[in-house]
Amino acid sequence: MGDIVIRVESLSKKYSLGILQNRHDMLRDHLSHIAKKMIQWGHRPSCKNDTIWALRDVSFEVKKGGVLGIIGRNGSGKSTLLKILSRITEPTKGRVEVHGRLGSLLEVGTGFNPELTGRENIYLNGAILGMKKAEIDRKFDEIVAFSEVEKFLDTPVKRYSSGMYVRLAFAVAAHLETEILVVDEVLAVGDAAFQKKCLGRMGTLAKKGRTVLFVSHNMAAVQALCDLAMVLDGGSIDTICPVGRAIRRHHDLLSNSDNIVLSEIRGVKVISITIESDPTTSDYGPDSPLAAEIKLYTQYYLRDAYLNFVIENLEGQYVVHSRTDQFGLRPNFAPGTHRVRVEIPRLSLRAGVYSLWFRLYVNSGEVTEMVDSERIALEVKGPQVGGMLDVPCHWSWMEGKS
Repeated sequence: MGDIVIRVESLSKKYSLGILQNRHDMLRDHLSHIAKKMIQWGHRPSCKNDTIWALRDVSFEVKKGGVLGIIGRNGSGKSTLLKILSRITEPTKGRVEVHGRLGSLLEVGTGFNPELTGRENIYLNGAILGMKKAEIDRKFDEIVAFSEVEKFLDTPVKRYSSGMYVRLAFAVAAHLETEILVVDEVLAVGDAAFQKKCLGRMGTLAKKGRTVLFVSHNMAAVQALCDLAMVLDGGSIDTICPVGRAIRRHHDLLSNSDNIVLSEIRGVKVISITIESDPTTSDYGPDSPLAAEIKLYTQYYLRDAYLNFVIENLEGQYVVHSRTDQFGLRPNFAPGTHRVRVEIPRLSLRAGVYSLWFRLYVNSGEVTEMVDSERIALEVKGPQVGGMLDVPCHWSWMEGKS
């Protein structure tokens, strides 16, 4: 056992589609349910109830002090896994062992009573974790300072904005005496500065021997924080490996499936985004060339569209920004699948971790709408270079090519 703090064996979770799981907390609810059953007696159901396996035969171990990223497309089972680990959801099959206090931040609103104030919710969360009041008192000032919501501490949290809610919830989860911290995509609600602050806090916890499980679609954040990453695909583990290899595998799974839609608006879908570098090396250096490609599909004739290409640092600042319309390029896309490519002869970036992504602008009548690709992590290695520069980008596209 030793250093193992989480052990998962043959874990599976099945959901029934079309079946409402009811709880009857009051006699009135129970009698109403019986009456409905009597009315339906003898009637055959009009449709078949299907089932879906959100997780299937998942097994892994996490060691004390480990920082494990959990990545995968939407619907791959990431949130279901975290809910089972946090004892919010029961598994259909399998076994989970958790050794130590576990604090979780899974979605805005989880674990807080909206009628209570921020101050009261701090003590409520600590009590749920089994902490004594003296322990919570000792950490209280740190929690409040980190959350930056001191002015609203005695306001019911139902009046908080989603950003304030997340600030306080993360501060509570990260500062109370938990051996394991589980964080889902909820941090995306916060601004870039707060996200950086949270990543720094999770890194500090890991150095102190705490264990962190981190789910995010921001591959730059995953790469900056995690040592290992688990790639989930269709409810099963595809691989667990060093974070760089795991991210590449995740993007391979996305780009190799034409059925995956990363984002969509009014019949225009972003299917995949890929990057490539100098074929002689797997690393990106400050002087490396880079090419990125977005694959999209449109149901109708798309006129006067244009694209943004962005590379941003962990603070959310754009360090490379290019738009097709800056060069007078507003391609028309016929219905079908298309690829648009941007090439950079020389990155000219400081060493560090960045996010790379595209934004497609679609003109629909009087309104211009936007659809974003996912964010790909880009790690630049090597010596520092003289500042972040305005990097020239060359655009090209293949119309009607699948």
